[in-house]
Parts: sequence; structure tokens; C-alpha cells
Amino acid sequence: MYSEDDLVALSALQHFLFCKRQCALIHLEQAWAENLFTAQGRIMHKRVHSSFRNTRTDKHTQYGMPIRSLTLGLIGKADAVERFTDGRIVPVEFKRGRPKARNMDEVQLCAQAICLEEMLGVHITEGALYYGKTRKRKQVAFTEDLRRQTAETARSLHALIAEGKTPLPVYAETCRRCSLIEMCLPKPLGRRSGVASYIQRQLEKPVSEGEGSA
Repeated sequence: MYSEDDLVALSALQHFLFCKRQCALIHLEQAWAENLFTAQGRIMHKRVHSSFRNTRTDKHTQYGMPIRSLTLGLIGKADAVERFTDGRIVPVEFKRGRPKARNMDEVQLCAQAICLEEMLGVHITEGALYYGKTRKRKQVAFTEDLRRQTAETARSLHALIAEGKTPLPVYAETCRRCSLIEMCLPKPLGRRSGVASYIQRQLEKPVSEGEGSA
């Protein structure tokens, strides 16, 4: 059981499963940079929280619901929580792209369900992932295997945060989609990496003509 002071952003689960170095840069070194993918995702989530409306009479949907779990040590917001008249509760996570080969999205959604179970004293059997590219929902069953992977990922995430060390860069195909690639430098220059070195490189850039003091 974690304390309030130990809570980590729920989104860090997906960062951790995508790349442990990316996770450390964001959640240890407080680094962030936006690219096309992150911008599209941010805009989509903003639209979900402000524009979607209930159209069915058998359920009520709450958007941007604050959630947390002291068992997992996570805190964040659920994109949507559907409450049906038959008592079912279904968390829904919105993603800009398509279903992924790895189950990063499923782990994040399962963590949301565990947060809701802990907060509301209920048992949640399934959730849904809505993908912007396909405009379809994917149903996700919260099996024992998925719950176990979610808990193990949360423990590994907390261990990374507690250690306080950013892993060294290792180039992979996924690096091309990462908004932090300019800070991370996973190719040969990768050993000169991290936020401090990124700032130093910016300071070392020559000042172009017309820039500087007026």
C-alpha cells in the first residue's frame, strides 16, 4: 500500500511500457516535448472532455473523472466512466491512433478499472478502448493475467522512480515516434544525453543574425 506522497501519474504506466528511458526523462527529469502524435492525442482528449455528450438513456457517462489507487500507487483521470442502469461500470480510454501490438493501452485501462474498484467498492469486468484512426471501440476484459501484469508494471514503475536513475539510451524502431528523441539522442551521441546536456546544446548553438538583444 502506497501513501498519498508516493502516488505517480497513471500515464507513466504507458510511458514505462513504451520505453523505460522515456518514462524516466518525463517523470524523473521533468522533460517534455510535443510532436504531431502527442499534439493529436492532447487535442483528442480535450475534445472528449468538453464535447462528448450522453445520447443513451440506459447509462450516464462522466468525463475526465479524477481517480487514484493506493494499492497501485497511481493517480490520474479517466477519459470516460460509463455507469449503466443495471449497475455495470465501464471505463473508456480514448486513443488517437490504432490498436497496438503490445498491450500498453490495455494495462493503462486496467489500472483505471482498479482505481475505480478501490474508490467505489465495486468489481469491474471490462472496459473499452476507442481508437481515433479506426473510429471503433475495442472491448477489453480485465482478466487475472491482465490484472497481474498491471500490478507488476506499477511495482516496476515505482522501483524506477525510487532508484532515481535514467536508463541509458538504446535505439529501437519506436524511437522515431518519440517526441523526446532530440533530448534522448538514442543513436551514437546517446551517451551525451539527458535534459542537462540538451540545454547545454541549445546554449552552444550560434546566435543567428538578427537574434539577440535589441
